[in-house]
Amino acid sequence: MPIDLEHLDIFFYELGSLPLIVLKCKRGYIATTYISKEMAEKVGDVAGFVKGVKSIDDFMKAKLKETTTWGENAGIRDGMTVKRAMEILNSEEIQE
Repeated sequence: MPIDLEHLDIFFYELGSLPLIVLKCKRGYIATTYISKEMAEKVGDVAGFVKGVKSIDDFMKAKLKETTTWGENAGIRDGMTVKRAMEILNSEEIQE
């Protein structure tokens, strides 16, 4: 089933060789690695990160390469698709 991009809270900005993309969810976010996992860890963000994508379409098809500790606690994992991570971070309950 295709993802309805019009109803997503997504930020896209052309920056250098690759774009900065951030998908805001109810309980965290998924972003390209222009956002630092180390800083996200320091401030306690629930977050997952993807690398090397050039478009929103690529981003939505990508798999997470990194997650914060709080992201893992919320149920997202490295290797999980962005679509699945988005579903988890938009759900009301924490996934085990």
